[in-house]
Amino acid sequence: MVESRRCTPIPLSRRGPVAATAEGALARRLLIGVAMAFLGLFLLLPLALLGFYALRQGLGVYLAAFAEPDARAAIALTVLTAAIVVPVNTLFGVAAAWCIARFEFRGKGLLITLIDLPFAMSPVIAGLTLVIVFGSRGWLGPWLQAHHLRVVFATPGIVIATLFVTLPFVARELIPLMQAQGSDAEQSALTLGASGWQTFRRVTLPTIRWGLLYGIILTHARAVGEFGAVSVVSGHVRGKTNTLPLHIEVMYNDYQTTAAFALASLLALGAVVTLAVKAVMEWQTARHRALPEGGGSAAPGESAS
Repeated sequence: MVESRRCTPIPLSRRGPVAATAEGALARRLLIGVAMAFLGLFLLLPLALLGFYALRQGLGVYLAAFAEPDARAAIALTVLTAAIVVPVNTLFGVAAAWCIARFEFRGKGLLITLIDLPFAMSPVIAGLTLVIVFGSRGWLGPWLQAHHLRVVFATPGIVIATLFVTLPFVARELIPLMQAQGSDAEQSALTLGASGWQTFRRVTLPTIRWGLLYGIILTHARAVGEFGAVSVVSGHVRGKTNTLPLHIEVMYNDYQTTAAFALASLLALGAVVTLAVKAVMEWQTARHRALPEGGGSAAPGESAS
């Protein structure tokens, strides 16, 4: 008796691994080429042209743009604003991240939403809301005038507007980082007798330092380059309430293009440096996260002490 056997259908011919590898390499090269062309056209080319036009009339003319009194005043105001905004938002970001990551309380979701609000709101609208509150005809305007205080069209308004638009950066970097790390190490330190400050300095800060530095860098970059909100509340008073981005706009509108390009190149250089530092921070963060995974294995032949 002949035993019947089930015949397995032979599948249709498929592409071999060599063809699949070739297609993958071609797609990879194509995507890399498109990405490089896009970056070259919309990022590298404008930056190169900015440097060319800034230096087209010589180094002396380039440096003279920074020696002009209004330009120096704009740079000084920009540095002052960043020097105030970055520490304040750093303290707020650390406190908010600690509160959200370590405690459960009513209104926690609302607090997170409010922290994200500057991301969703136009900077121009943010500036207008500050005018409504602090302007001469605003909600606090009469009280401020009675006490001879000026916020809008003065340095305090510029600082407050910049504080608003840069509010989320540090907090948003630290919240997911601290939530992922948990609080076991901190609880152990407190149990062993460490104070709250000692726990933060020796346990929490080393684990969040790269995320904290990353948030500080982003906050500084946004504070230096902010235009929309500051433009609404500054008043555009030359030599007094013009930050560097506003002064660049004034120079360009007055057809002083060489000076405008020279000052803009300073901001562009700052942006490039910021991106370089950001890349280093990301590399350090990835390296720090990879250390615990490979740190527990001993080298071959290494004896335990």
